[in-house]
Amino acid sequence: MAQQDEIRNTLARLKELASGGFALAFHVRYTTPSFLFQTYPKPWLDYYSQNGLVLSDPTVAWGFENTGAIRWSVLAHSDTADVLKKAAEFDLNFGLTCAVEDGPHRSIGSFSRTDREFTDAESALLVAEMAKLHQLTADLKTLSPETAAQLRMMSVQFTHT
Repeated sequence: MAQQDEIRNTLARLKELASGGFALAFHVRYTTPSFLFQTYPKPWLDYYSQNGLVLSDPTVAWGFENTGAIRWSVLAHSDTADVLKKAAEFDLNFGLTCAVEDGPHRSIGSFSRTDREFTDAESALLVAEMAKLHQLTADLKTLSPETAAQLRMMSVQFTHT
């Protein structure tokens, strides 16, 4: 139960910091995450999904190729499909993408603000929190069945609120 509480509390802190929402994909294998948490506005999630933007999203491409963090403004030059420009039309004006990896496991998170760029301190905090969540959700085999089920339920609840 303590592990669930720590995950829940960390997600709540991230939600406060990322006023525009976030999308966190943990332990992505090929293109499928073990857990997906999203708090972006539903109209954006719907538009993104209906238009298959994951295939041309420069934040996703960066997250698969790098670790650390990068501001969306730095990725604007590689956004040939105007995904970030379209996100701004949904008030996702500023963002940061983080990626962490340990061995075969990679997790990617993108965070948005409506009002300003993330500071360097916030960027470092987001990377640290992503790394913590990555570790907390690392191995389903070591999680109790109840914890794994609760995480899946939290994942669905965050994504479909």
